[in-house]
Amino acid sequence: MRYIETLREGERINEIYLCKMKQSALTKAGKPYDNLVLQDKTGTLDAKIWDPGSVGIDEFDALDYVAVTGDITSFQGNLQLSVKRARKVAEGEYDPKDYLPVSEKNVDEMYTELCTLIQGVSNPYLNRLLKSFFVEDAEFVKRFKFHSAAKSVHHGFVGGLLEHTLGVTKNCEYFAKAYPFLNHDLLISAAIFHDIGKLEELSTFPENDYTDEGQLLGHIMIGAEMVGERIRTIEGFPTRLGNELKHCILAHHGELEFGSPKKPALAEALALSFADNMDAKMETIREIFAGTPENSTDWLGYNRLLETNIRKTSR
Repeated sequence: MRYIETLREGERINEIYLCKMKQSALTKAGKPYDNLVLQDKTGTLDAKIWDPGSVGIDEFDALDYVAVTGDITSFQGNLQLSVKRARKVAEGEYDPKDYLPVSEKNVDEMYTELCTLIQGVSNPYLNRLLKSFFVEDAEFVKRFKFHSAAKSVHHGFVGGLLEHTLGVTKNCEYFAKAYPFLNHDLLISAAIFHDIGKLEELSTFPENDYTDEGQLLGHIMIGAEMVGERIRTIEGFPTRLGNELKHCILAHHGELEFGSPKKPALAEALALSFADNMDAKMETIREIFAGTPENSTDWLGYNRLLETNIRKTSR
Protein backbone atom coordinates (compact mmCIF):
# COMPACT_ATOMS: atom_id res chain seq x y z
CA MET A 1 0.00 0.00 0.00
CA ARG A 2 1.15 3.55 -0.78
CA TYR A 3 0.60 5.61 2.34
CA ILE A 4 -0.38 9.25 1.82
CA GLU A 5 2.78 10.58 3.48
CA THR A 6 4.88 8.87 0.77
CA LEU A 7 3.02 10.29 -2.26
CA ARG A 8 4.81 12.70 -4.59
CA GLU A 9 3.73 15.10 -7.33
CA GLY A 10 3.57 13.53 -10.80
CA GLU A 11 2.73 10.00 -9.65
CA ARG A 12 -0.25 7.98 -10.81
CA ILE A 13 -1.71 5.85 -8.03
CA ASN A 14 -4.22 3.03 -7.73
CA GLU A 15 -4.94 2.61 -4.02
CA ILE A 16 -7.70 2.21 -1.43
CA TYR A 17 -8.30 5.08 0.99
CA LEU A 18 -10.96 6.06 3.51
CA CYS A 19 -13.15 8.87 2.15
CA LYS A 20 -13.25 11.18 5.16
CA MET A 21 -15.32 13.87 3.41
CA LYS A 22 -17.26 14.18 0.17
CA GLN A 23 -18.91 17.42 -0.98
CA SER A 24 -20.45 18.43 -4.28
CA ALA A 25 -19.52 21.83 -5.69
CA LEU A 26 -19.58 23.91 -8.88
CA THR A 27 -16.70 25.38 -10.86
CA LYS A 28 -16.76 29.07 -11.78
CA ALA A 29 -18.20 27.97 -15.11
CA GLY A 30 -21.05 26.16 -13.34
CA LYS A 31 -19.79 22.62 -13.98
CA PRO A 32 -20.34 20.16 -11.10
CA TYR A 33 -17.40 18.42 -9.40
CA ASP A 34 -16.77 16.60 -6.11
CA ASN A 35 -14.43 17.68 -3.32
CA LEU A 36 -12.96 14.76 -1.36
CA VAL A 37 -10.70 14.32 1.62
CA LEU A 38 -9.01 10.91 1.59
CA GLN A 39 -7.36 9.47 4.67
CA ASP A 40 -5.04 6.74 5.85
CA LYS A 41 -3.18 6.38 9.15
CA THR A 42 -0.38 8.70 7.93
CA GLY A 43 -2.51 11.69 7.00
CA THR A 44 -5.09 13.15 4.65
CA LEU A 45 -5.10 14.07 0.96
CA ASP A 46 -7.25 16.59 -0.91
CA ALA A 47 -8.88 15.06 -3.99
CA LYS A 48 -11.12 16.19 -6.82
CA ILE A 49 -13.46 14.33 -9.14
CA TRP A 50 -13.80 16.81 -12.00
CA ASP A 51 -16.35 14.72 -13.92
CA PRO A 52 -18.55 12.92 -11.35
CA GLY A 53 -20.87 11.40 -13.97
CA SER A 54 -18.18 9.83 -16.12
CA VAL A 55 -17.68 6.10 -16.69
CA GLY A 56 -15.55 4.56 -13.93
CA ILE A 57 -16.79 6.85 -11.16
CA ASP A 58 -19.12 4.71 -9.05
CA GLU A 59 -21.42 5.85 -6.24
CA PHE A 60 -19.90 6.15 -2.77
CA ASP A 61 -20.34 8.31 0.31
CA ALA A 62 -18.23 9.88 3.03
CA LEU A 63 -16.80 7.28 5.43
CA ASP A 64 -16.75 4.62 2.71
CA TYR A 65 -13.50 2.90 1.79
CA VAL A 66 -12.83 3.72 -1.86
CA ALA A 67 -10.44 2.38 -4.48
CA VAL A 68 -9.20 5.38 -6.46
CA THR A 69 -7.05 5.76 -9.55
CA GLY A 70 -5.67 9.17 -10.33
CA ASP A 71 -2.78 11.59 -10.71
CA ILE A 72 -0.99 13.41 -7.89
CA THR A 73 -0.73 17.12 -8.65
CA SER A 74 0.17 20.19 -6.61
CA PHE A 75 -2.15 23.10 -5.84
CA GLN A 76 -1.01 26.12 -3.79
CA GLY A 77 1.88 24.10 -2.40
CA ASN A 78 -0.22 21.12 -1.30
CA LEU A 79 -0.59 17.73 -2.95
CA GLN A 80 -3.91 16.94 -4.56
CA LEU A 81 -5.32 13.87 -6.28
CA SER A 82 -7.20 14.21 -9.56
CA VAL A 83 -9.44 11.14 -9.48
CA LYS A 84 -10.02 9.30 -12.76
CA ARG A 85 -11.71 6.16 -11.42
CA ALA A 86 -13.37 5.40 -8.08
CA ARG A 87 -15.35 2.52 -6.60
CA LYS A 88 -16.57 1.62 -3.13
CA VAL A 89 -14.75 -1.47 -1.84
CA ALA A 90 -16.18 -4.28 0.27
CA GLU A 91 -15.07 -5.48 3.69
CA GLY A 92 -12.14 -7.81 3.32
CA GLU A 93 -10.46 -5.68 0.66
CA TYR A 94 -8.83 -3.46 3.26
CA ASP A 95 -7.47 -3.50 6.81
CA PRO A 96 -8.98 -0.66 8.91
CA LYS A 97 -5.70 -0.33 10.83
CA ASP A 98 -4.09 1.06 7.66
CA TYR A 99 -6.56 3.95 7.58
CA LEU A 100 -7.09 4.98 11.18
CA PRO A 101 -4.69 6.54 13.70
CA VAL A 102 -3.65 3.73 16.07
CA SER A 103 -1.85 3.66 19.41
CA GLU A 104 1.86 3.03 19.08
CA LYS A 105 1.55 0.64 22.04
CA ASN A 106 0.29 -2.95 21.91
CA VAL A 107 -3.42 -2.89 22.80
CA ASP A 108 -3.55 -6.44 24.17
CA GLU A 109 -0.50 -5.87 26.36
CA MET A 110 -2.01 -2.66 27.73
CA TYR A 111 -5.27 -4.43 28.49
CA THR A 112 -3.44 -7.23 30.31
CA GLU A 113 -1.69 -4.59 32.42
CA LEU A 114 -5.01 -2.92 33.20
CA CYS A 115 -6.51 -6.26 34.27
CA THR A 116 -3.53 -6.82 36.58
CA LEU A 117 -4.32 -3.51 38.26
CA ILE A 118 -7.95 -4.61 38.62
CA GLN A 119 -6.78 -7.78 40.38
CA GLY A 120 -4.98 -5.54 42.87
CA VAL A 121 -8.30 -4.03 44.02
CA SER A 122 -9.13 -6.04 47.14
CA ASN A 123 -12.45 -4.45 48.11
CA PRO A 124 -14.94 -7.16 47.09
CA TYR A 125 -17.60 -4.74 45.87
CA LEU A 126 -15.26 -2.61 43.78
CA ASN A 127 -13.51 -5.70 42.43
CA ARG A 128 -16.86 -7.22 41.46
CA LEU A 129 -17.93 -3.97 39.79
CA LEU A 130 -14.70 -3.68 37.81
CA LYS A 131 -14.81 -7.28 36.63
CA SER A 132 -18.44 -6.97 35.57
CA PHE A 133 -17.27 -4.44 32.95
CA PHE A 134 -13.66 -5.28 32.13
CA VAL A 135 -13.65 -9.08 32.42
CA GLU A 136 -17.17 -10.44 32.01
CA ASP A 137 -18.68 -8.03 29.45
CA ALA A 138 -17.11 -9.12 26.13
CA GLU A 139 -18.86 -6.43 24.07
CA PHE A 140 -17.73 -3.70 26.48
CA VAL A 141 -14.14 -5.00 26.37
CA LYS A 142 -14.14 -5.02 22.56
CA ARG A 143 -15.41 -1.44 22.38
CA PHE A 144 -13.10 -0.19 25.12
CA LYS A 145 -9.98 -1.57 23.43
CA PHE A 146 -10.88 0.04 20.06
CA HIS A 147 -12.20 3.44 21.20
CA SER A 148 -10.44 6.81 21.27
CA ALA A 149 -10.22 9.10 24.29
CA ALA A 150 -10.93 12.29 22.36
CA LYS A 151 -11.97 13.70 19.01
CA SER A 152 -8.71 15.60 18.56
CA VAL A 153 -7.13 16.97 21.75
CA HIS A 154 -5.21 13.94 23.10
CA HIS A 155 -5.31 10.15 22.62
CA GLY A 156 -7.58 10.64 19.60
CA PHE A 157 -6.70 7.28 18.05
CA VAL A 158 -7.69 3.61 18.10
CA GLY A 159 -6.70 2.31 21.53
CA GLY A 160 -6.50 5.84 22.89
CA LEU A 161 -9.15 5.35 25.58
CA LEU A 162 -7.33 2.28 26.89
CA GLU A 163 -3.90 3.97 26.72
CA HIS A 164 -5.16 7.05 28.57
CA THR A 165 -7.03 5.01 31.19
CA LEU A 166 -3.95 2.90 31.85
CA GLY A 167 -1.76 6.01 32.11
CA VAL A 168 -4.12 7.67 34.59
CA THR A 169 -4.45 4.47 36.63
CA LYS A 170 -0.66 4.05 36.85
CA ASN A 171 -0.36 7.66 38.00
CA CYS A 172 -2.95 6.91 40.68
CA GLU A 173 -1.11 3.75 41.70
CA TYR A 174 1.94 5.94 42.34
CA PHE A 175 -0.12 8.50 44.27
CA ALA A 176 -1.57 5.75 46.48
CA LYS A 177 1.94 4.59 47.39
CA ALA A 178 3.33 8.11 47.87
CA TYR A 179 0.35 9.24 49.99
CA PRO A 180 -0.77 6.25 52.10
CA PHE A 181 -3.81 8.07 53.52
CA LEU A 182 -5.47 7.68 50.11
CA ASN A 183 -7.96 4.83 49.74
CA HIS A 184 -6.10 2.71 47.17
CA ASP A 185 -9.06 0.63 46.01
CA LEU A 186 -11.37 3.62 45.58
CA LEU A 187 -8.72 5.64 43.74
CA ILE A 188 -7.74 2.84 41.34
CA SER A 189 -11.38 1.96 40.64
CA ALA A 190 -12.21 5.60 39.95
CA ALA A 191 -9.22 5.91 37.62
CA ILE A 192 -10.26 2.87 35.61
CA PHE A 193 -13.86 4.05 35.36
CA HIS A 194 -13.26 7.78 34.96
CA ASP A 195 -13.65 8.01 31.17
CA ILE A 196 -15.91 5.06 30.29
CA GLY A 197 -18.60 7.58 29.34
CA LYS A 198 -16.55 8.35 26.23
CA LEU A 199 -17.82 5.08 24.77
CA GLU A 200 -21.16 6.87 24.36
CA GLU A 201 -19.93 10.47 24.07
CA LEU A 202 -17.91 9.73 20.92
CA SER A 203 -18.93 7.60 17.96
CA THR A 204 -16.66 4.79 16.84
CA PHE A 205 -14.06 5.11 14.12
CA PRO A 206 -13.94 6.16 11.39
CA GLU A 207 -16.35 8.93 12.48
CA ASN A 208 -14.90 9.52 15.97
CA ASP A 209 -17.22 12.49 16.47
CA TYR A 210 -19.56 13.67 19.20
CA THR A 211 -22.85 11.81 19.45
CA ASP A 212 -26.16 13.45 20.33
CA GLU A 213 -25.88 11.96 23.83
CA GLY A 214 -22.33 13.24 24.08
CA GLN A 215 -23.35 16.77 23.12
CA LEU A 216 -26.27 16.83 25.55
CA LEU A 217 -24.77 15.07 28.58
CA GLY A 218 -20.99 14.71 28.17
CA HIS A 219 -18.84 11.75 29.14
CA ILE A 220 -18.62 12.63 32.84
CA MET A 221 -22.36 12.41 33.43
CA ILE A 222 -22.71 9.41 31.11
CA GLY A 223 -19.90 7.54 32.90
CA ALA A 224 -21.37 8.20 36.36
CA GLU A 225 -24.73 6.89 35.15
CA MET A 226 -23.14 3.76 33.63
CA VAL A 227 -21.40 2.98 36.91
CA GLY A 228 -24.51 3.76 38.96
CA GLU A 229 -26.67 1.42 36.87
CA ARG A 230 -24.20 -1.45 37.26
CA ILE A 231 -23.84 -0.85 41.00
CA ARG A 232 -27.59 -1.40 41.39
CA THR A 233 -27.19 -4.94 40.00
CA ILE A 234 -24.68 -5.90 42.73
CA GLU A 235 -26.48 -7.00 45.88
CA GLY A 236 -25.34 -5.26 49.03
CA PHE A 237 -23.08 -2.71 47.34
CA PRO A 238 -22.55 -0.04 50.03
CA THR A 239 -24.39 3.17 49.20
CA ARG A 240 -21.66 5.34 50.74
CA LEU A 241 -18.94 3.63 48.67
CA GLY A 242 -21.02 3.95 45.50
CA ASN A 243 -21.50 7.66 46.09
CA GLU A 244 -17.79 8.16 46.72
CA LEU A 245 -16.91 6.37 43.48
CA LYS A 246 -19.41 8.36 41.46
CA HIS A 247 -18.18 11.59 43.05
CA CYS A 248 -14.64 10.84 41.87
CA ILE A 249 -15.94 10.38 38.32
CA LEU A 250 -18.05 13.54 38.47
CA ALA A 251 -15.13 15.62 39.81
CA HIS A 252 -12.27 14.24 37.72
CA HIS A 253 -11.83 17.40 35.61
CA GLY A 254 -11.06 19.24 38.83
CA GLU A 255 -12.85 22.53 38.18
CA LEU A 256 -16.38 23.52 37.26
CA GLU A 257 -15.09 25.58 34.33
CA PHE A 258 -13.36 22.48 32.95
CA GLY A 259 -16.64 20.56 32.76
CA SER A 260 -16.83 18.82 36.13
CA PRO A 261 -20.33 18.92 37.66
CA LYS A 262 -18.63 18.83 41.09
CA LYS A 263 -15.29 20.03 42.45
CA PRO A 264 -13.26 17.36 44.26
CA ALA A 265 -14.48 16.92 47.84
CA LEU A 266 -12.52 13.73 48.53
CA ALA A 267 -8.76 13.31 48.56
CA GLU A 268 -9.12 10.49 46.02
CA ALA A 269 -11.13 12.72 43.68
CA LEU A 270 -8.43 15.38 43.90
CA ALA A 271 -5.68 12.84 43.20
CA LEU A 272 -7.63 11.49 40.22
CA SER A 273 -8.04 14.98 38.77
CA PHE A 274 -4.27 15.52 38.99
CA ALA A 275 -3.55 12.12 37.42
CA ASP A 276 -5.98 12.74 34.56
CA ASN A 277 -4.65 16.24 33.89
CA MET A 278 -1.05 15.02 33.95
CA ASP A 279 -1.60 12.19 31.47
CA ALA A 280 -3.65 14.35 29.09
CA LYS A 281 -1.05 17.13 29.02
CA MET A 282 1.95 14.83 28.69
CA GLU A 283 0.29 13.08 25.74
CA THR A 284 -0.59 16.44 24.19
CA ILE A 285 3.08 17.45 24.30
CA ARG A 286 4.18 14.05 22.96
CA GLU A 287 1.82 14.34 20.00
CA ILE A 288 3.03 17.88 19.24
CA PHE A 289 6.69 16.83 19.42
CA ALA A 290 6.02 13.78 17.23
CA GLY A 291 5.13 16.13 14.38
CA THR A 292 8.27 18.27 14.61
CA PRO A 293 11.87 17.59 13.49
CA GLU A 294 13.89 15.67 16.07
CA ASN A 295 16.52 18.35 16.71
CA SER A 296 14.26 21.38 16.31
CA THR A 297 14.29 24.01 19.05
CA ASP A 298 11.87 26.33 17.24
CA TRP A 299 8.89 27.65 19.17
CA LEU A 300 5.84 25.60 18.19
CA GLY A 301 3.07 28.09 18.83
CA TYR A 302 0.31 28.51 21.40
CA ASN A 303 -1.50 25.39 22.53
CA ARG A 304 -5.03 25.79 23.88
CA LEU A 305 -4.91 22.86 26.31
CA LEU A 306 -1.51 23.82 27.72
CA GLU A 307 -2.30 27.56 27.55
CA THR A 308 1.25 28.46 26.53
CA ASN A 309 3.70 28.61 23.65
CA ILE A 310 6.03 25.60 23.79
CA ARG A 311 9.22 24.21 22.27
CA LYS A 312 11.44 21.19 22.71
CA THR A 313 14.21 21.21 25.30
CA SER A 314 17.63 21.97 23.81
CA ARG A 315 20.04 19.04 23.65
